[in-house]
Amino acid sequence: MAIVKVIEVIASSEKSFDDAARNALAEAAKSVKNIKSIYIKEMNANVTDNKIVSYGVNAKISFEVETL
Repeated sequence: MAIVKVIEVIASSEKSFDDAARNALAEAAKSVKNIKSIYIKEMNANVTDNKIVSYGVNAKISFEVETL
């Protein structure tokens, strides 16, 4: 039986929400193996002079735990 663990990651981008999600996944992949899915829990954007200057996501990343 496989065990799946979930971590929560916050990431940002100056390009888009999509890019922020990709950044969250890329950072998690540096220390986590067997990633199976990413769920975007929240999205937000910072605004300056009526323009979006950065995009942020709060993501839940699930991965399968290796058993011995």
